[in-house]
Parts: sequence; structure tokens; C-alpha cells
Amino acid sequence: MLELLPWCGEAFANMMHKVEVWKRCNLSEFIMYYESFTNCTESKAKVVGCYWPNHLAQGFVTDVHRRFFHNCTVDRPHWEDPPDEILIPLIVAPILLTLAMTGLVVWHSKRTDRLL
Repeated sequence: MLELLPWCGEAFANMMHKVEVWKRCNLSEFIMYYESFTNCTESKAKVVGCYWPNHLAQGFVTDVHRRFFHNCTVDRPHWEDPPDEILIPLIVAPILLTLAMTGLVVWHSKRTDRLL
């Protein structure tokens, strides 16, 4: 199977050379080429009687990703909890407000019962 997959990679590389480098991280610019590449690797795997995806095809696809999409990683912000001085009031305030509103509703309902 590994001898058939490079043909798919070469065809994909030829198609990707039509896409400008700075557009390679925009999936809409090359989705048809990528679909063709995926279909090619799947058909080559089936020709030799292998299921798809498999570890050999996965390794090949990963290498293609490294070659064409190595600059497309998105730096995501690292989220942290706020300091305890901020976090504790943010947790306690809704709890106290809920208790106060519950108490007010109970007190008001008992008071209304006496007036009738």
C-alpha cells in the first residue's frame, strides 16, 4: 500500500502548488483538492485490501499535513482561573443572592397568609 500512496501525495502536491502559500490555511481555498487526496488514499487502501483509515495511511497523511500545513496551527490562549480574591466573591455573591431571594419569597408568602 505504501508504494501506491505517494502517487496520491504527488497529485495533491501538484494541486496545492496552484494555491498561494498564504492561502493554504484557509480550507475553502483547497477543500476540493483535499477531498480528492482523501478519496485517492482511500481507494488505494481498498485496492490492496486494507481498511481505511489505517496506521500506514494515517502516517502518510500526517506527513502531507506537516509538509503543507505546518504554519496553520492556531495559538489558543491559555485560560486560567482568576485569583482567589476575585473568584471567591464571584462564587459567593450569587449564592447569597439566591438565599436572600428565597428567604424574601418565603417571608412574603407567610406574611400574605396572615393578612387574609
